[in-house]
Amino acid sequence: MSEILAREPAGIRVEGVDLSYGATRVLRDVNLEIRPGEFFAFLGPSGCGKTTLLRLIAGFNTAQRGRVLVGGQDISDLPPWKRDVGMVFQSYALWPHMTVWRNVAFGLEERRVPRAEIGPRVEAALKLVGLDGMGDRRPAQLSGGQQQRVALARTVAVRPKVLLLDEPLSNLDARLRVQVRRELREMQQRLRLTTIFVTHDQEEANTVCDRIAVMNEGVVQQVGTPMELYDHPANLFVAGFLGTANIMPGQLMRDGAAQAFEIDGGTRIPLPAGLEAPPGARLMFRPQDVALLPPGAEAPGRRLLEGEVTHREFLGASIRYGVRVAGAEVLVDAPHTGGEGHLPVGARAALALDAARVKLLPG
Repeated sequence: MSEILAREPAGIRVEGVDLSYGATRVLRDVNLEIRPGEFFAFLGPSGCGKTTLLRLIAGFNTAQRGRVLVGGQDISDLPPWKRDVGMVFQSYALWPHMTVWRNVAFGLEERRVPRAEIGPRVEAALKLVGLDGMGDRRPAQLSGGQQQRVALARTVAVRPKVLLLDEPLSNLDARLRVQVRRELREMQQRLRLTTIFVTHDQEEANTVCDRIAVMNEGVVQQVGTPMELYDHPANLFVAGFLGTANIMPGQLMRDGAAQAFEIDGGTRIPLPAGLEAPPGARLMFRPQDVALLPPGAEAPGRRLLEGEVTHREFLGASIRYGVRVAGAEVLVDAPHTGGEGHLPVGARAALALDAARVKLLPG
C-alpha cells in the first residue's frame, strides 16, 4: 500500500468560473470549495455542465472567466499533464493491445518514474483494486467491472493529488454498480485522496459521497451533505432531483398570526407560524411525510385531506399510492406489511399531513 499512498490530500477551489461554447453558456459563475480528502459529487441531469466542470479541473476545457486552485496553487493555465490530477474516463480509455500490467505502467513510464519503482507501484495498484495476478490479461479478456478497476489502478498508480471520476459506473449493470461503488468509497478512504465523482444518479451520489453539488443549466443550485440536500432543499429543482417530492401549487393565506397554504381546489393546509414564503413559492413534502388512513379517521395534530386512490406501485419495503386530492395528485409511501391492508385503486382514503414537515420553496 505504501507504494501508492497519495500525498497529503489537497483541497480544490473553483472561483467565479464562466464557460461558453460560442453563444451557449455552459457554466455560469461557478464557485465551489472541496475539502482535502473529501469524496465530492457533481450531480445533475444530462447537459447541466457537470462533466464540463470536471474536464475544466482536469485541464481539458478552458474557461473564459475564473480560475481553479488545487492545494492553493492556481492551475488554470497549466496543461493537463502538469496538473497532478488523475482522471478516469467514462469509456475507461484502456489500450486494447496492451496487457493490464502495461496499461497501469504506461502513465508511470510517461512520467519517467525510475524503472525500479514501476513494478512495485503497478503491483500495489492492481492489488488495491483486486486485480493482482491478472496483469498478463488484455482488456478484451476482462469484464466491464474489471476494466473499470484497471482504469482506476492506472490512475492511482501515478499518485495524483486529486482523482476525477466521470460517470465511472454507467457501463455496469445494476448489481455490479452497487458493489463497485462500495469499493470506490473504501479505496478513496484508504488513500485519503480528494475525489470528485460525476453522476446523474442521485442514489450513487448519496451512498458514496461526503457532499454533493447539485447542478442545473450550468448553475450550482445547492451544496451540502446528502441528508442536508434531501431534508432542506434550497429550491424545487433540488427537492425533485434528490428523491421524490410532492410539489403543490397554490397561494399563501394569512389571517393575523395564523397562515395556511391554499392548494388548487380550495383545500387549505395550516403552516407553522413564521414560515417564510418566497414569491411564487410552492408547497413541498415527501411521500413518507404523509400517513394513509381510512376515510373518517382521526389524526390529532395533523391536517386531514380526503381523496381517491388513482394508482399504486409495489416498491418492496413500501407501497407508493397516488391519491387525487382536490385536483392534485399526492404520492404517499405506506409500509408494506405482508400483503395486508392494501387499498385498491378507486378507494377513498384520508391523508394525515404533519404541518411541521412541509416546506415552502421557490421555483
